[in-house]
Amino acid sequence: MYQPIVFLPGLICDQRLWRDVIDGLADCVAPMVADLRLDDTIAAMAARTLAAAPPLFALAGLSMGGYVALEIMRQAPERVTHLALLDTSARADTEERRETRRKGIEMIGQGKFIGVSRGLLPTLVAPHHLGMPLAEEVQAMSERVGGEVYIRQQKAIMGRIDSVPNLGAITAPTLVGVGALDKLIPPEMSEEMAARIPGAELATFPDAGHLPTMENPRPVVEAMKVWLGR
Repeated sequence: MYQPIVFLPGLICDQRLWRDVIDGLADCVAPMVADLRLDDTIAAMAARTLAAAPPLFALAGLSMGGYVALEIMRQAPERVTHLALLDTSARADTEERRETRRKGIEMIGQGKFIGVSRGLLPTLVAPHHLGMPLAEEVQAMSERVGGEVYIRQQKAIMGRIDSVPNLGAITAPTLVGVGALDKLIPPEMSEEMAARIPGAELATFPDAGHLPTMENPRPVVEAMKVWLGR
């Protein structure tokens, strides 16, 4: 019996983000990768995902996808059998972080999207992946998604609410995972989130930054198989 699972991509990411994990889980899941490119609020992304998803499903979100996953847990928690939150945070943006996002949007307006996405690479992948084919794949993925989507998604992220007060109400078996070398979401933020979700399990993925599903998918697959068996 294949288990329905919905995967939620991160900022300027597409199905490639989850490809290797989906391949590793091919013998046990029926995957759906949600389309988070069309809306400019996290709530709308969640509603669109719920409209396309099966009645009951496991849910896995990375980075921005984690923000959408937490919104789904507010809108329809009864439909989620398992929850995985990878390289994400329950907290709202600080004003400093919002200002960084606004500057990125301004650069898009100046026709500098490639510069923005290339500039992000050192924060997305571990240092040993820079200049390697993996970094080129991340760059290509961001270019496929494009500048207009980047603006919509950044506006959605800036407008998200603080989900920390809701963490204690989560009852689905939860996996909180983070790349050991993640600069955007340091491991201590994931540790805090795991501590607030009843019964959550914390996994740290070695040799990976913010995108462990691409950088080092094997331990992600292993952790998710255990999680789906809970």
